[in-house]
Amino acid sequence: MMAPTSRKQEDSKATPKGKANAAHGLRDLFEVGLKDIYYAEQILSLNLPKMMKNASTPELVKTLKNHLTETNEHVSRLEKIFEVTGIKPSAKKCDAMEGILKESDALISKTDVGVVRNAIIIASEQKAKHYEIATYGTLHAFAKTLGETKAANLLAISLEQEKKADTALTGIAITSINPKAFKADSIINPRL
Repeated sequence: MMAPTSRKQEDSKATPKGKANAAHGLRDLFEVGLKDIYYAEQILSLNLPKMMKNASTPELVKTLKNHLTETNEHVSRLEKIFEVTGIKPSAKKCDAMEGILKESDALISKTDVGVVRNAIIIASEQKAKHYEIATYGTLHAFAKTLGETKAANLLAISLEQEKKADTALTGIAITSINPKAFKADSIINPRL
């Protein structure tokens, strides 16, 4: 027969002990998230010129240039958020963005310059955008809950820019790149 346990003992068994560097509250989650997106924006700003170099339509190149400008603005805005919240600015490796960019590089290197490569670039950019939208949306909600009004307002600006950039990429994909890539499929595989 097992010895009876107290409620305190049951609670301690149900709640795993956290690591020393883990987030222990909403403020910690907010800080970890800021450092993660700070890294993501920095690494993205280094990779966008490669995407521009591989894009073959002026419209896509222009969209990527705009994204690079906005990405650099986001980095500056994040530095302002660190300042207004009193959080030390530092970047925490973002495995998600690194994975998106690694996958993008691999796919780009396996395709010829042209519409299929452009479709890959758009898809990669949209994966990055969706990650950024999710992160900025979450951080915005955290900031509001934490009473960090200035940070929330700054995060809302980046969030809206990311949503607009995603919409622009969708527009280019639907009206131009994807139909041309599909046409290329039809030539290669007439059964389509």
